[in-house]
Amino acid sequence: MSPPSHGIARGARRGALLAASAFAVAIGLWQTGVWALGLRTPIADAFGPLPAAQAAWALLAGGEFAHHAGVSLQRLGAGLLIGIALGVPLGLLTGLSRAFAQATTPLFQFLRMVSPLSWMPLAVIVLGVGDAPVVFLLGFAALWPILLNTAAGVAALDPDWLALARSLSATRRETVLRIVLPGITAHLLTGVRLAIGLLWIVIVPAEMLGVSAGLGYFVLDTRDRLAYPELMAAIVLIGALGWALDSAARGLHARWTTGAGGVDKPAHPRRGALATLRGFVVRLQPAPRAALNRAAATRRPAA
Repeated sequence: MSPPSHGIARGARRGALLAASAFAVAIGLWQTGVWALGLRTPIADAFGPLPAAQAAWALLAGGEFAHHAGVSLQRLGAGLLIGIALGVPLGLLTGLSRAFAQATTPLFQFLRMVSPLSWMPLAVIVLGVGDAPVVFLLGFAALWPILLNTAAGVAALDPDWLALARSLSATRRETVLRIVLPGITAHLLTGVRLAIGLLWIVIVPAEMLGVSAGLGYFVLDTRDRLAYPELMAAIVLIGALGWALDSAARGLHARWTTGAGGVDKPAHPRRGALATLRGFVVRLQPAPRAALNRAAATRRPAA
């Protein structure tokens, strides 16, 4: 029987082959559509895969796309930081305080259902043109997945952990920093990944108004210059860059949830919180150490 690593390698090769086949089919359908449209509109040939590939090479070699992508990534990073800075505290409050959750959940759900792009006119009026309105829209879009996943992570915590910390006179700050945050990291990373995907969708239309650089601006610029191969190349490169961002977020989440052992040694993301809880309660109450160790061991997730 072949070692498990060989089976994993074969599965990875098979997955890569299937993914490449799907891309090949998509490119074939793309070229077929261009041919069909070219029978009625000769300009459609400029939208084909080959002109797009040639334009993409020129954009990458000349550094023009890298410039606009760098500007967009900076705005995305600023919006994501705003979403984390606001979403994590609000999510903790929502998960830890029933009164706060009852008071704010209807408002949060109402605001969450408002498209971030609908705020664009007001953002431009209040904040002017430039980066500020774009970053505001991105921060507004990033807030909700991070807030909701943080609150869901708090709700999924073992209530015995919190009860044990309270029984040992832990402060609210100590409980949040040593018990809650380590226990909800997997949920938080899920929220960050969802936020990145949402921001990558929002950033292109958000940059089509009042800015002079960025991927959204570049898309409009290629349209105005009738540079249709560059337009298609920009669309493809935007998709590729977004896929890379999502892959990085998925890799970070997988590394946290499985640990260094990968799929062969699955880890429990809440063990970190459990370990800190054990050390925390031993520091507070050193006398009944054996009893505390036995109590923590009974709550350890099964391997």
